[in-house]
Amino acid sequence: MQLSVKGKQLDVGDALRTHVDESLSRILDKYFGDALEVTVTLSRDAHLYRAVISAHVGRGIQLEAHGDANEPYPAFDGAADRLSKRLRRYKRRLRDHNSKAVEADPLPAQQYILAGDSLEELGEECSADGPPAVVAEMTTEIPMLTVSEAVMRMDLANLPAMMFRNSAHGGLNMIYQRSDGNIGWIDPRGNRGE
Repeated sequence: MQLSVKGKQLDVGDALRTHVDESLSRILDKYFGDALEVTVTLSRDAHLYRAVISAHVGRGIQLEAHGDANEPYPAFDGAADRLSKRLRRYKRRLRDHNSKAVEADPLPAQQYILAGDSLEELGEECSADGPPAVVAEMTTEIPMLTVSEAVMRMDLANLPAMMFRNSAHGGLNMIYQRSDGNIGWIDPRGNRGE
């Protein structure tokens, strides 16, 4: 496992790095042979410490969890507990995913990040009548999944929404986290394959 422990406005000592390494090794080895890459970012915001764990554990499977506390160790432990609960919930499906021999090729797509700030903060970058400012542009892939696999990946990666190709009919679908805590699913009829 390639582990990276970073601190933002915080000095991460050897004892905390060792604690992070041992905890994540124990959690991830329980569900996977070995994670590919794990990044832990610890930061301080006023009186709270925040820990964000981001792990790439396999092709198309990204995990993310965060925790907040008054000290760095409990902040990391809270994030690790959230990650462990998610992995425990999806343990069977993740093992089944790893044993799949053939998986459909993902659909390539362009991903854009648009500025979400108000016009006053952006200054002259865009006008009220013009298009929003593009902050980043990158390529991404839209995977072929069942609805339950998409919900699992969205939950594991802690995403607010996810687009995928529905393996039942090949059309584009989208799932999203609703404000009431439920999951919304959009399946347009005109988008289904023949």
